Amino acid sequence: MSGPGKLVPALQNRSFLCLLALVTVAFGWILWPMLSAVLWGVALAIVFQPLYRKLLRKTKRPGVAAGLSIVVILLLVVLPLTYVMGALVKEASVVFEMVKSGKFNFGTYVAQIYAALPGWLLELLERLGLHDLSNLQEKLGSALNQGSQFMATKALGFGQDTFDFLVSFCVMLYLLFFLLRDGEQLSARIRDALPLQDSYKRQLGEKFRTVIRATVKGNIAVAAIQGALGGLAFWVLGIHAPVLWAVLMAFLSLLPAVGAALVWGPVAIYLLSTHQIASGVGLLFFGTVVIGLVDNLLRPLLVGKDTKMPDYIVLLSTLGGMSAFGINGFVIGPLFAAMFIAVWDIVAAERRYPVGDRDT
Repeated sequence: MSGPGKLVPALQNRSFLCLLALVTVAFGWILWPMLSAVLWGVALAIVFQPLYRKLLRKTKRPGVAAGLSIVVILLLVVLPLTYVMGALVKEASVVFEMVKSGKFNFGTYVAQIYAALPGWLLELLERLGLHDLSNLQEKLGSALNQGSQFMATKALGFGQDTFDFLVSFCVMLYLLFFLLRDGEQLSARIRDALPLQDSYKRQLGEKFRTVIRATVKGNIAVAAIQGALGGLAFWVLGIHAPVLWAVLMAFLSLLPAVGAALVWGPVAIYLLSTHQIASGVGLLFFGTVVIGLVDNLLRPLLVGKDTKMPDYIVLLSTLGGMSAFGINGFVIGPLFAAMFIAVWDIVAAERRYPVGDRDT
């Protein structure tokens, strides 16, 4: 008599768990196209939560405080980015036309660099099979043609991409308002629903907030500073399209340890090879000491210190995240890595001090 009676609740529990998993996966599948909007809405809500709380203490009205926070975000973040993007599009179009017309010939620059190389380095390149300049120029020209075709394809889809971006941006702002206003209640409901111990919920929740805050503020701050410094150096040296190169350096700065050097390094080599010694040495010094110092000092302080993750974990998780999720990966990668470490720390603590032992 007792056997069937026990099977019914067990079957109901399993059925409910299957239903829970099914609706959760279905809801995630529905939200997947808006991943960027949701991700950045959550990230900005966490980063600007202190600002919202200050405004809330002054206004005493959650809706007004959330609205004012969004206005501040638009003024401090969105408007400067809009200006930079406008200058970027303008300079990129000019550079593209110069490449297309032949005024900007990378093959010529490669030939000038080869001509200035010392004999021992030319012998080394010959041993490595890199001495055939015409072959290298042909490959470079083919790569440029492919790049031009890629840019033309992107230009044809620019309208649709812009529309998608605007939709995602509006959704992000809409979501951000409610996350700022109702974030604490939403977090409490999520914590109550999770089938974990309260101590684990607090530990994982704090790790989640810390990694988001440190990664977004740290990586973006480092990227912006390195891009601005690199663009300033290019402007002082009279290099064409400094805003374009500044944005490219800022984007590459999201990759720890390498980053902006992938841009200013080849430019410095070209300046030295064309007998612009003072400019080349100056750029090498500025890039190595000043721009490199920003990466070496600020990134561990703003990212690695708060996340309590080693630098190599930050690098690997950032590269892997960007490879899997694109630009969003520089947040998702370190977040997954930090949660992975936190969960395994909990497992290790449980093995050392089981719950029963700790209660006694």
